[in-house]
Amino acid sequence: MALTRDLLDIGRIYHEPTVGDFPHGRAILARFPDAARIPVPSHWNIPELHGNAGSVEDWVRIKRSTLVLGVKKGLTLRPNGRSAHFIAPSTSNGCAMACAYCYVPRRKGFANPISLFVNTEAACAAIARHAKRQGPLPEPDLIDPEHWVYDIGENGDLSVDAALTDGVRDLVALFRDLPNAKASFATKAVNRDLLAYDPRGKTRIRFSLMPETIARVVDVRTAPIPERIAAIDDFVEAGYEVHANFSPVILYEGWEADWRELFRQVEAGISARARAQLKCEVIMLTHNAGLHAVNLGWHPKAESLLWRPDIQEAKVSEGGGVNVRYRAGWKGRWLARFKALLAETLPDCTVRYAF
Repeated sequence: MALTRDLLDIGRIYHEPTVGDFPHGRAILARFPDAARIPVPSHWNIPELHGNAGSVEDWVRIKRSTLVLGVKKGLTLRPNGRSAHFIAPSTSNGCAMACAYCYVPRRKGFANPISLFVNTEAACAAIARHAKRQGPLPEPDLIDPEHWVYDIGENGDLSVDAALTDGVRDLVALFRDLPNAKASFATKAVNRDLLAYDPRGKTRIRFSLMPETIARVVDVRTAPIPERIAAIDDFVEAGYEVHANFSPVILYEGWEADWRELFRQVEAGISARARAQLKCEVIMLTHNAGLHAVNLGWHPKAESLLWRPDIQEAKVSEGGGVNVRYRAGWKGRWLARFKALLAETLPDCTVRYAF
C-alpha cells in the first residue's frame, strides 16, 4: 500500500529466534522475502542499533530500512487515568515516522525503528481477562461515559503498524466484542485500510494535530495536517470514535495565531456529525536532554523550537526520568490561554484532559 511505500523500504529485519513460531511473525517475514534476516537474542539487545552513537546520522534511513521483530514478555496492564483508564500491553515499540519530540527514543538510544511484537494473541487474551475482571464502568467520567478505555498504542503508531501486520486488525476486533471496554490510540498517519476494520464504535482514534507550519519542522515523515483533518469524517463514518490530540503544544512567537487558524480549519473541515462527537486532549511539550543531544545529530532545526532553557525547567516524570517542561507558573497561564482560544474558535470540542 502507499503508506508502506512512502515510509518503509525494509532491507533488514532483526528478529528474536522464536518469531517464526507465531502466525503474525511468519506473515511479516513473508511480506519481506528479500530482506536480510539477522537473529538477535532480544529486541532490546541490538548494540549496532541502540548502542551505536554513529546511528544518529542515519536516524531516518534506519527508520525506513530496518524492522525489529520480537515476542512481548511482559503482558501486564497498568492504570493511566488521563487518555485512558488503562495502558494495554504494547504490540509495538518505535515508529517509522520521526517526530523530533517523541519520548520513545529517550530510552532506546541512537536508533528507533519499528519493533513489532508478534504474539498479539497473548496481548489480546491479557486485555480480555483484565476487562472481564473490571466489570461495568461504575459511572461516566471524562475518559468515557460508559466503557473502560484501554490505550493500545502507547509506544508506537498503530496506523503504520497496520501496514505491516494484521495484529492491529485483531485488536480492533477484540474490543468490538468486549461489552465493557473500548480501545484508543493516537496517530499521525492516515491509513485508510483501517476503514474496513468495522470497529462499531469500540475503537477511539485520536488524530494528533498541530499548526502545519510547525508540523513541517517537527512532525517528520508524518501525514500532512490537512490530510489528517480530511480523514476525520471518513473514520467517523466507518464506525470509529474520532478525537483530536492537540499535542504537543510548542510555544514560540506567534503560536496563538497559528493555533487559532488550526481550530478554524478543523471547524470548517469536518461534518456536523464529526463535530458532535469530537473531544480532545491537550498536551504541552515535554522534552529531554538526551533526546535533545540525539536530535542535534540529525535535525538541529527542530531543536530551536523544542529546546528553550529560557522558558523551561527540569521535571521528574512518573517513570523517574528527568525531562524538561515549560516553567510551572507560566505553563498554567499558557495552557489557560490555549483552552480559551479553543473555546472561542472550536466551541463544540470538549477538553477531556490537559496538562
